[in-house]
Amino acid sequence: MIRLAAITTALMLGAAATAQTAPPSEVMKLYDIAEAPSADRIYADIEKLVSFGTRHTASETESDTRGIGAARRWIFAEFEKISDECGGCLEVIYVGDTVSGETRIPDPVEVVSVLAIQRGKRDPNRMVMMSGDIDSRVTDAMNATSDSPGANDNASGMAGTIEAARILSKYEFDGTIIYAGLAGEEQGLFGGKIVAQHALDEGWQIKAVLNNDMISNISGIDGVTDNTVARVFSEGTRAVETPEEARARRFTGGEVDSPSRNLARYIDRMADQYLTNLDVMMIYRLDRFGRGGHHRPFNAVGIPGVRIMETHEHYDRQHQDLRTEEGREYGDTLDGVDAGYAAKLTALNMVTLAGIAGAPPFPANVKAEGAVQPSAKLTWEHGGDKKAMKNLAGYRVYWRETTAPQWTNSRFVGNVTVWDFTNIVIDNYYFGVSAVAKDGSETPVVFPGAAGAF
Repeated sequence: MIRLAAITTALMLGAAATAQTAPPSEVMKLYDIAEAPSADRIYADIEKLVSFGTRHTASETESDTRGIGAARRWIFAEFEKISDECGGCLEVIYVGDTVSGETRIPDPVEVVSVLAIQRGKRDPNRMVMMSGDIDSRVTDAMNATSDSPGANDNASGMAGTIEAARILSKYEFDGTIIYAGLAGEEQGLFGGKIVAQHALDEGWQIKAVLNNDMISNISGIDGVTDNTVARVFSEGTRAVETPEEARARRFTGGEVDSPSRNLARYIDRMADQYLTNLDVMMIYRLDRFGRGGHHRPFNAVGIPGVRIMETHEHYDRQHQDLRTEEGREYGDTLDGVDAGYAAKLTALNMVTLAGIAGAPPFPANVKAEGAVQPSAKLTWEHGGDKKAMKNLAGYRVYWRETTAPQWTNSRFVGNVTVWDFTNIVIDNYYFGVSAVAKDGSETPVVFPGAAGAF
Protein backbone atom coordinates (compact mmCIF):
# COMPACT_ATOMS: atom_id res chain seq x y z
CA MET A 1 0.00 0.00 0.00
CA ILE A 2 2.86 2.39 0.74
CA ARG A 3 4.34 1.95 -2.74
CA LEU A 4 0.97 2.42 -4.43
CA ALA A 5 0.40 5.57 -2.44
CA ALA A 6 3.78 6.90 -3.51
CA ILE A 7 3.00 6.31 -7.18
CA THR A 8 -0.42 7.92 -6.83
CA THR A 9 1.19 10.94 -5.17
CA ALA A 10 3.74 11.10 -7.95
CA LEU A 11 1.07 11.17 -10.61
CA MET A 12 -0.89 13.85 -8.77
CA LEU A 13 2.22 16.01 -8.43
CA GLY A 14 3.16 15.47 -12.06
CA ALA A 15 -0.36 16.15 -13.27
CA ALA A 16 -0.29 19.58 -11.68
CA ALA A 17 2.27 20.63 -14.28
CA THR A 18 -0.18 20.23 -17.18
CA ALA A 19 -3.93 19.95 -17.18
CA GLN A 20 -4.66 18.20 -20.49
CA THR A 21 -7.63 16.29 -21.77
CA ALA A 22 -6.48 12.97 -23.17
CA PRO A 23 -7.53 12.05 -26.72
CA PRO A 24 -9.56 8.87 -27.22
CA SER A 25 -7.72 5.73 -26.18
CA GLU A 26 -9.09 3.88 -29.20
CA VAL A 27 -9.28 4.78 -32.88
CA MET A 28 -12.74 3.89 -34.08
CA LYS A 29 -11.83 3.33 -37.75
CA LEU A 30 -9.40 0.61 -36.69
CA TYR A 31 -12.35 -1.60 -35.69
CA ASP A 32 -13.64 -1.37 -39.27
CA ILE A 33 -10.17 -2.05 -40.64
CA ALA A 34 -9.81 -5.10 -38.40
CA GLU A 35 -13.01 -6.60 -39.82
CA ALA A 36 -12.24 -5.85 -43.46
CA PRO A 37 -9.85 -8.61 -44.66
CA SER A 38 -11.51 -11.25 -46.82
CA ALA A 39 -10.50 -14.87 -46.36
CA ASP A 40 -11.85 -15.63 -49.83
CA ARG A 41 -9.73 -12.96 -51.51
CA ILE A 42 -6.63 -14.04 -49.61
CA TYR A 43 -7.20 -17.68 -50.57
CA ALA A 44 -7.68 -16.69 -54.23
CA ASP A 45 -4.37 -14.82 -54.19
CA ILE A 46 -2.57 -17.76 -52.57
CA GLU A 47 -4.07 -20.04 -55.21
CA LYS A 48 -2.87 -17.71 -57.98
CA LEU A 49 0.67 -17.62 -56.60
CA VAL A 50 0.69 -21.42 -56.31
CA SER A 51 -0.40 -21.65 -59.97
CA PHE A 52 3.00 -20.34 -61.12
CA GLY A 53 4.42 -23.81 -60.39
CA THR A 54 7.66 -22.66 -58.84
CA ARG A 55 8.71 -19.23 -57.62
CA HIS A 56 12.32 -20.20 -57.00
CA THR A 57 14.62 -17.17 -57.17
CA ALA A 58 16.55 -18.66 -60.12
CA SER A 59 13.48 -20.01 -61.93
CA GLU A 60 11.94 -19.00 -65.25
CA THR A 61 11.54 -15.26 -65.86
CA GLU A 62 10.28 -15.08 -69.48
CA SER A 63 7.10 -17.14 -69.16
CA ASP A 64 3.80 -15.44 -68.33
CA THR A 65 2.50 -18.49 -66.50
CA ARG A 66 5.42 -20.11 -64.68
CA GLY A 67 8.31 -19.00 -62.52
CA ILE A 68 9.44 -16.05 -60.45
CA GLY A 69 9.18 -13.57 -63.32
CA ALA A 70 5.52 -14.30 -63.94
CA ALA A 71 4.80 -14.14 -60.20
CA ARG A 72 6.41 -10.74 -59.65
CA ARG A 73 4.73 -9.27 -62.75
CA TRP A 74 1.36 -10.49 -61.47
CA ILE A 75 2.01 -8.91 -58.05
CA PHE A 76 3.03 -5.65 -59.76
CA ALA A 77 -0.19 -5.71 -61.81
CA GLU A 78 -2.31 -6.36 -58.70
CA PHE A 79 -0.79 -3.36 -56.94
CA GLU A 80 -1.40 -1.23 -60.04
CA LYS A 81 -5.02 -2.39 -60.14
CA ILE A 82 -5.45 -1.38 -56.50
CA SER A 83 -3.84 1.98 -57.30
CA ASP A 84 -6.26 2.57 -60.17
CA GLU A 85 -9.16 1.99 -57.78
CA CYS A 86 -7.89 4.64 -55.36
CA GLY A 87 -7.11 7.26 -57.98
CA GLY A 88 -3.41 6.49 -58.32
CA CYS A 89 -2.68 6.50 -54.58
CA LEU A 90 0.06 3.84 -54.89
CA GLU A 91 3.47 4.28 -56.47
CA VAL A 92 4.37 0.78 -57.70
CA ILE A 93 8.04 0.10 -58.35
CA TYR A 94 10.57 -2.69 -58.82
CA VAL A 95 13.66 -2.65 -56.61
CA GLY A 96 16.34 -5.15 -57.60
CA ASP A 97 19.95 -5.96 -58.22
CA THR A 98 22.07 -8.73 -59.69
CA VAL A 99 23.38 -11.27 -57.17
CA SER A 100 26.11 -13.82 -57.86
CA GLY A 101 28.98 -15.64 -56.19
CA GLU A 102 26.84 -16.64 -53.21
CA THR A 103 26.38 -20.10 -51.75
CA ARG A 104 22.82 -20.41 -53.03
CA ILE A 105 23.20 -18.00 -55.98
CA PRO A 106 26.54 -18.93 -57.58
CA ASP A 107 25.63 -17.60 -61.03
CA PRO A 108 24.21 -14.12 -61.75
CA VAL A 109 20.51 -13.80 -60.94
CA GLU A 110 18.31 -10.70 -60.95
CA VAL A 111 16.69 -10.51 -57.50
CA VAL A 112 13.69 -8.20 -57.97
CA SER A 113 11.21 -7.12 -55.30
CA VAL A 114 7.92 -5.27 -55.81
CA LEU A 115 6.97 -2.25 -53.67
CA ALA A 116 3.70 -0.34 -53.58
CA ILE A 117 4.09 2.97 -51.75
CA GLN A 118 1.09 4.80 -50.27
CA ARG A 119 2.45 8.27 -49.50
CA GLY A 120 1.45 10.01 -46.30
CA LYS A 121 -0.25 13.41 -46.54
CA ARG A 122 1.69 15.29 -43.85
CA ASP A 123 4.83 13.29 -43.09
CA PRO A 124 5.55 11.18 -46.21
CA ASN A 125 9.16 10.28 -45.38
CA ARG A 126 8.09 8.55 -42.14
CA MET A 127 7.25 5.00 -43.22
CA VAL A 128 5.99 1.65 -42.03
CA MET A 129 6.29 -1.50 -44.16
CA MET A 130 4.38 -4.76 -44.42
CA SER A 131 6.15 -7.49 -46.37
CA GLY A 132 5.61 -10.97 -47.71
CA ASP A 133 7.99 -13.12 -49.75
CA ILE A 134 7.56 -13.88 -53.43
CA ASP A 135 9.85 -16.90 -53.73
CA SER A 136 9.47 -20.59 -52.83
CA ARG A 137 11.68 -23.71 -52.77
CA VAL A 138 11.69 -27.50 -52.43
CA THR A 139 14.07 -29.74 -50.44
CA ASP A 140 17.13 -28.86 -52.52
CA ALA A 141 17.58 -25.10 -52.20
CA MET A 142 19.29 -25.07 -55.60
CA ASN A 143 16.43 -26.81 -57.46
CA ALA A 144 14.88 -24.07 -59.61
CA THR A 145 12.71 -26.25 -61.84
CA SER A 146 10.63 -28.69 -59.76
CA ASP A 147 7.14 -27.69 -58.68
CA SER A 148 7.31 -25.70 -55.45
CA PRO A 149 3.79 -24.45 -54.57
CA GLY A 150 4.88 -22.48 -51.50
CA ALA A 151 1.26 -22.05 -50.45
CA ASN A 152 1.91 -21.22 -46.83
CA ASP A 153 5.63 -20.39 -47.23
CA ASN A 154 5.14 -17.80 -48.36
CA ALA A 155 2.22 -17.16 -50.69
CA SER A 156 0.21 -16.57 -47.51
CA GLY A 157 2.32 -13.61 -46.40
CA MET A 158 2.34 -12.16 -49.91
CA ALA A 159 -1.43 -12.54 -50.23
CA GLY A 160 -1.94 -10.86 -46.86
CA THR A 161 0.20 -7.94 -47.99
CA ILE A 162 -1.84 -7.50 -51.18
CA GLU A 163 -5.07 -7.65 -49.17
CA ALA A 164 -3.77 -5.01 -46.77
CA ALA A 165 -3.07 -2.73 -49.74
CA ARG A 166 -6.60 -3.23 -51.06
CA ILE A 167 -8.15 -2.09 -47.80
CA LEU A 168 -5.78 0.53 -46.40
CA SER A 169 -5.52 2.31 -49.75
CA LYS A 170 -9.09 3.45 -49.12
CA TYR A 171 -7.85 5.56 -46.19
CA GLU A 172 -5.48 8.50 -45.83
CA PHE A 173 -2.68 8.60 -43.26
CA ASP A 174 -0.11 11.18 -42.18
CA GLY A 175 2.74 8.70 -42.62
CA THR A 176 3.58 6.46 -45.57
CA ILE A 177 2.76 2.75 -45.84
CA ILE A 178 4.87 0.44 -48.02
CA TYR A 179 3.44 -2.90 -49.17
CA ALA A 180 6.37 -5.09 -50.21
CA GLY A 181 6.81 -8.37 -52.04
CA LEU A 182 10.40 -9.32 -51.27
CA ALA A 183 12.36 -11.74 -53.46
CA GLY A 184 15.30 -14.02 -52.78
CA GLU A 185 14.39 -14.89 -49.20
CA GLU A 186 15.03 -18.61 -49.51
CA GLN A 187 18.42 -18.04 -51.14
CA GLY A 188 19.85 -15.79 -48.43
CA LEU A 189 17.48 -12.87 -47.64
CA PHE A 190 18.79 -10.96 -50.64
CA GLY A 191 15.58 -9.11 -51.49
CA GLY A 192 15.44 -7.66 -47.99
CA LYS A 193 19.10 -6.66 -48.13
CA ILE A 194 18.60 -4.89 -51.45
CA VAL A 195 15.43 -3.07 -50.33
CA ALA A 196 16.97 -2.09 -46.98
CA GLN A 197 19.93 -0.56 -48.81
CA HIS A 198 17.55 1.19 -51.20
CA ALA A 199 15.74 2.68 -48.21
CA LEU A 200 19.00 3.99 -46.79
CA ASP A 201 20.06 5.41 -50.15
CA GLU A 202 16.71 7.20 -50.51
CA GLY A 203 16.78 8.53 -46.95
CA TRP A 204 13.54 6.78 -46.03
CA GLN A 205 12.73 6.88 -42.34
CA ILE A 206 11.27 3.40 -41.94
CA LYS A 207 9.99 3.13 -38.39
CA ALA A 208 8.74 -0.46 -38.54
CA VAL A 209 8.94 -3.51 -40.80
CA LEU A 210 6.26 -6.16 -40.32
CA ASN A 211 7.61 -9.29 -42.00
CA ASN A 212 4.90 -11.88 -42.62
CA ASP A 213 6.32 -15.32 -43.23
CA MET A 214 3.86 -18.24 -43.01
CA ILE A 215 0.54 -16.90 -41.71
CA SER A 216 -1.96 -19.54 -42.84
CA ASN A 217 -1.13 -22.86 -41.12
CA ILE A 218 -2.99 -23.74 -37.91
CA SER A 219 -2.14 -27.46 -37.50
CA GLY A 220 1.37 -28.09 -36.27
CA ILE A 221 3.65 -31.11 -36.40
CA ASP A 222 3.39 -31.00 -32.60
CA GLY A 223 -0.22 -32.22 -32.92
CA VAL A 224 -1.78 -28.90 -31.92
CA THR A 225 -4.41 -27.17 -34.02
CA ASP A 226 -4.94 -23.57 -32.93
CA ASN A 227 -6.15 -20.51 -34.84
CA THR A 228 -6.14 -18.12 -31.87
CA VAL A 229 -2.43 -17.35 -31.35
CA ALA A 230 0.18 -15.60 -33.51
CA ARG A 231 3.89 -15.33 -32.77
CA VAL A 232 5.82 -12.08 -33.06
CA PHE A 233 9.62 -12.46 -33.04
CA SER A 234 11.73 -9.46 -32.03
CA GLU A 235 15.40 -9.01 -31.30
CA GLY A 236 16.79 -7.21 -28.28
CA THR A 237 19.91 -5.06 -28.23
CA ARG A 238 22.00 -5.46 -31.35
CA ALA A 239 25.25 -7.39 -30.90
CA VAL A 240 27.17 -4.75 -32.86
CA GLU A 241 26.82 -1.22 -31.59
CA THR A 242 28.73 2.02 -31.34
CA PRO A 243 30.41 3.03 -28.06
CA GLU A 244 27.70 5.67 -27.62
CA GLU A 245 24.97 3.08 -28.05
CA ALA A 246 26.67 0.73 -25.61
CA ARG A 247 26.93 3.49 -23.02
CA ALA A 248 23.27 4.46 -23.47
CA ARG A 249 22.23 0.82 -23.12
CA ARG A 250 24.16 0.41 -19.86
CA PHE A 251 22.70 3.55 -18.32
CA THR A 252 19.07 3.27 -19.49
CA GLY A 253 18.35 -0.45 -19.21
CA GLY A 254 18.54 -1.04 -22.96
CA GLU A 255 20.01 -4.50 -22.44
CA VAL A 256 16.43 -5.82 -22.42
CA ASP A 257 14.84 -3.34 -24.80
CA SER A 258 15.07 -2.27 -28.41
CA PRO A 259 12.90 -0.50 -30.99
CA SER A 260 11.97 -3.90 -32.45
CA ARG A 261 10.90 -5.17 -29.06
CA ASN A 262 8.76 -2.10 -28.42
CA LEU A 263 7.23 -2.64 -31.86
CA ALA A 264 6.31 -6.18 -30.77
CA ARG A 265 4.72 -4.79 -27.59
CA TYR A 266 2.75 -2.36 -29.73
CA ILE A 267 1.46 -5.19 -31.94
CA ASP A 268 0.43 -7.11 -28.84
CA ARG A 269 -1.53 -4.12 -27.56
CA MET A 270 -3.23 -3.59 -30.92
CA ALA A 271 -4.36 -7.22 -30.95
CA ASP A 272 -5.85 -6.87 -27.48
CA GLN A 273 -7.63 -3.62 -28.39
CA TYR A 274 -8.97 -4.24 -31.88
CA LEU A 275 -9.09 -7.96 -32.65
CA THR A 276 -11.19 -10.76 -31.23
CA ASN A 277 -10.00 -14.29 -30.57
CA LEU A 278 -6.37 -13.60 -31.38
CA ASP A 279 -3.58 -13.45 -28.83
CA VAL A 280 0.00 -12.40 -29.57
CA MET A 281 2.82 -14.53 -28.22
CA MET A 282 5.88 -12.28 -28.05
CA ILE A 283 9.06 -14.25 -28.68
CA TYR A 284 12.24 -12.59 -27.46
CA ARG A 285 14.35 -13.89 -30.34
CA LEU A 286 15.20 -12.41 -33.70
CA ASP A 287 13.81 -15.54 -35.37
CA ARG A 288 13.33 -19.26 -34.92
CA PHE A 289 16.32 -21.34 -33.86
CA GLY A 290 18.83 -21.58 -36.69
CA ARG A 291 16.51 -19.98 -39.23
CA GLY A 292 16.02 -16.55 -40.75
CA GLY A 293 13.42 -14.20 -42.19
CA HIS A 294 13.24 -11.01 -44.16
CA HIS A 295 13.06 -8.68 -41.16
CA ARG A 296 16.67 -9.60 -40.37
CA PRO A 297 18.33 -7.43 -43.09
CA PHE A 298 16.38 -4.39 -41.89
CA ASN A 299 17.37 -4.98 -38.26
CA ALA A 300 20.97 -5.31 -39.42
CA VAL A 301 21.01 -1.71 -40.70
CA GLY A 302 19.15 -0.26 -37.72
CA ILE A 303 15.56 -0.37 -39.02
CA PRO A 304 13.13 -1.86 -36.45
CA GLY A 305 11.52 -5.05 -37.72
CA VAL A 306 9.65 -8.10 -36.46
CA ARG A 307 8.45 -11.40 -37.84
CA ILE A 308 4.71 -12.18 -37.62
CA MET A 309 3.77 -15.81 -38.17
CA GLU A 310 1.77 -18.85 -37.14
CA THR A 311 2.44 -20.49 -33.78
CA HIS A 312 2.36 -24.21 -34.65
CA GLU A 313 4.49 -25.02 -37.67
CA HIS A 314 4.26 -28.20 -39.74
CA TYR A 315 7.73 -29.00 -41.06
CA ASP A 316 6.44 -31.58 -43.55
CA ARG A 317 4.94 -28.61 -45.40
CA GLN A 318 8.09 -26.49 -45.49
CA HIS A 319 10.92 -26.76 -48.05
CA GLN A 320 9.80 -30.22 -49.17
CA ASP A 321 9.65 -32.05 -52.48
CA LEU A 322 6.08 -33.01 -53.32
CA ARG A 323 5.82 -36.70 -52.38
CA THR A 324 4.17 -39.34 -50.22
CA GLU A 325 6.33 -41.68 -48.14
CA GLU A 326 4.86 -44.45 -45.98
CA GLY A 327 1.50 -42.74 -46.02
CA ARG A 328 2.95 -39.40 -44.98
CA GLU A 329 2.40 -36.46 -47.35
CA TYR A 330 5.06 -33.83 -47.90
CA GLY A 331 4.83 -30.47 -49.62
CA ASP A 332 3.55 -26.93 -49.12
CA THR A 333 0.22 -27.25 -50.87
CA LEU A 334 -3.14 -25.49 -50.70
CA ASP A 335 -4.70 -28.09 -48.40
CA GLY A 336 -2.49 -26.80 -45.59
CA VAL A 337 -3.89 -23.27 -45.86
CA ASP A 338 -6.43 -21.85 -43.40
CA ALA A 339 -7.52 -18.62 -45.09
CA GLY A 340 -9.55 -17.46 -42.10
CA TYR A 341 -6.43 -17.52 -39.93
CA ALA A 342 -4.47 -15.69 -42.65
CA ALA A 343 -7.19 -13.03 -42.71
CA LYS A 344 -6.91 -12.67 -38.93
CA LEU A 345 -3.14 -12.15 -39.05
CA THR A 346 -3.58 -9.76 -41.97
CA ALA A 347 -5.96 -7.75 -39.79
CA LEU A 348 -3.31 -7.66 -37.07
CA ASN A 349 -0.86 -6.17 -39.56
CA MET A 350 -3.40 -3.68 -40.84
CA VAL A 351 -4.37 -2.16 -37.50
CA THR A 352 -0.67 -1.88 -36.69
CA LEU A 353 0.15 -0.20 -40.00
CA ALA A 354 -2.80 2.17 -39.71
CA GLY A 355 -2.06 2.96 -36.08
CA ILE A 356 1.56 3.91 -36.73
CA ALA A 357 0.94 5.68 -40.05
CA GLY A 358 -1.93 7.64 -38.48
CA ALA A 359 0.17 8.73 -35.51
CA PRO A 360 2.26 11.93 -35.27
CA PRO A 361 6.05 11.86 -35.63
CA PHE A 362 7.84 9.71 -33.07
CA PRO A 363 9.36 11.51 -30.06
CA ALA A 364 13.03 12.30 -30.73
CA ASN A 365 16.12 12.30 -28.52
CA VAL A 366 14.39 10.66 -25.58
CA LYS A 367 16.49 10.74 -22.43
CA ALA A 368 16.01 9.50 -18.88
CA GLU A 369 17.79 10.88 -15.84
CA GLY A 370 17.55 10.61 -12.09
CA ALA A 371 20.58 8.75 -10.77
CA VAL A 372 20.89 8.98 -6.95
CA GLN A 373 17.70 11.04 -6.83
CA PRO A 374 14.24 10.30 -5.41
CA SER A 375 12.56 10.95 -8.75
CA ALA A 376 13.02 10.09 -12.43
CA LYS A 377 12.83 12.57 -15.28
CA LEU A 378 12.04 11.89 -18.93
CA THR A 379 12.80 14.46 -21.65
CA TRP A 380 12.29 14.39 -25.41
CA GLU A 381 11.91 16.57 -28.47
CA HIS A 382 9.27 16.95 -31.17
CA GLY A 383 10.10 14.58 -33.99
CA GLY A 384 8.88 16.53 -37.00
CA ASP A 385 8.30 19.92 -38.60
CA LYS A 386 5.24 22.13 -38.08
CA LYS A 387 3.23 20.47 -40.85
CA ALA A 388 3.96 16.96 -39.58
CA MET A 389 3.09 17.94 -36.00
CA LYS A 390 -0.36 19.35 -36.83
CA ASN A 391 -1.99 16.09 -35.83
CA LEU A 392 -0.25 15.94 -32.43
CA ALA A 393 -2.50 15.89 -29.37
CA GLY A 394 0.37 15.31 -26.97
CA TYR A 395 2.54 12.62 -25.46
CA ARG A 396 1.99 9.60 -23.25
CA VAL A 397 4.66 8.50 -20.79
CA TYR A 398 5.06 4.84 -19.89
CA TRP A 399 6.76 2.96 -17.11
CA ARG A 400 7.03 -0.63 -15.94
CA GLU A 401 8.99 -2.69 -13.46
CA THR A 402 12.21 -4.12 -14.88
CA THR A 403 10.82 -7.68 -14.89
CA ALA A 404 7.57 -6.82 -16.71
CA PRO A 405 7.39 -7.98 -20.35
CA GLN A 406 4.81 -5.36 -21.35
CA TRP A 407 4.31 -1.71 -20.44
CA THR A 408 2.03 -1.75 -17.39
CA ASN A 409 1.53 1.93 -16.55
CA SER A 410 1.01 5.03 -18.65
CA ARG A 411 -0.29 8.58 -18.46
CA PHE A 412 -1.20 11.13 -21.12
CA VAL A 413 0.77 14.26 -20.21
CA GLY A 414 -0.17 16.68 -22.98
CA ASN A 415 1.97 18.64 -25.39
CA VAL A 416 5.08 18.86 -23.24
CA THR A 417 8.63 17.63 -23.70
CA VAL A 418 9.56 16.83 -20.09
CA TRP A 419 7.93 14.80 -17.35
CA ASP A 420 8.95 14.27 -13.73
CA PHE A 421 8.01 10.98 -12.08
CA THR A 422 8.01 12.35 -8.53
CA ASN A 423 9.00 9.77 -5.91
CA ILE A 424 9.53 7.05 -8.52
CA VAL A 425 13.15 5.90 -8.34
CA ILE A 426 14.74 5.39 -11.76
CA ASP A 427 16.58 2.23 -10.65
CA ASN A 428 13.36 0.26 -10.21
CA TYR A 429 11.56 0.95 -13.50
CA TYR A 430 11.97 1.31 -17.23
CA PHE A 431 10.51 4.40 -18.90
CA GLY A 432 9.40 5.46 -22.38
CA VAL A 433 7.24 7.92 -24.27
CA SER A 434 4.93 7.84 -27.29
CA ALA A 435 3.33 10.51 -29.48
CA VAL A 436 -0.48 10.58 -29.62
CA ALA A 437 -2.66 11.96 -32.43
CA LYS A 438 -5.88 13.87 -31.96
CA ASP A 439 -7.91 10.78 -32.92
CA GLY A 440 -5.96 8.56 -30.51
CA SER A 441 -3.53 7.02 -33.01
CA GLU A 442 -0.25 6.44 -31.23
CA THR A 443 3.35 5.53 -31.98
CA PRO A 444 5.11 2.59 -30.36
CA VAL A 445 6.87 3.51 -27.14
CA VAL A 446 10.28 5.07 -27.68
CA PHE A 447 12.88 3.95 -25.16
CA PRO A 448 15.47 6.43 -23.85
CA GLY A 449 18.98 6.58 -25.23
CA ALA A 450 20.64 5.65 -28.51
CA ALA A 451 19.83 1.97 -28.08
CA GLY A 452 16.11 2.77 -27.94
CA ALA A 453 15.80 5.61 -30.42
CA PHE A 454 13.63 5.06 -33.47
